Amino acid sequence: MNSSVEDYGARGRLAVLRSEADAAVDRAELAEAKNKKLDQELLQKDQEILSLQRKLDRIEGELEKAEGKVGDMKRAVDDGEAGKSTADNLARKVQLLEEELDQSEKHVKDTVEKLRQVDVKAEHFERQVQRLEQERDSWEKKYEEAQTKYQDSKKELDELVRTMGDI
Repeated sequence: MNSSVEDYGARGRLAVLRSEADAAVDRAELAEAKNKKLDQELLQKDQEILSLQRKLDRIEGELEKAEGKVGDMKRAVDDGEAGKSTADNLARKVQLLEEELDQSEKHVKDTVEKLRQVDVKAEHFERQVQRLEQERDSWEKKYEEAQTKYQDSKKELDELVRTMGDI
């Protein structure tokens, strides 16, 4: 009667340890999946940053061209080489180019702001990835500890069964 109670207690502990080990494995797998998802999001944000950077470079080139055209037009107007009609045409062109320049500058500001926001998000995701990796490492350590406890309990149970068998 007493040996069956001890046998049941050892089996119960073994079942609890198995359950804990299974739960630890499930949590570790969940953390790894979450980590993988965040890695993918980080890669996507990096690609978005590169795309915005290329777009910013292109717009800055257009801005330089527009500024050059505005400068040329202003010099032509200042020189007074052309007649009044040419000066009026140039003034209209200068006005159009200045409006285009204003739009380009606004677009550059918007792009820079978007780039800054993406950079902030990327830093946030990097911190999340680091936190999840630490959490995963912690779960792996707990899993290893649970495995060790399980092996020790199994050895104890085997020893108990062997001892019971000798009696």
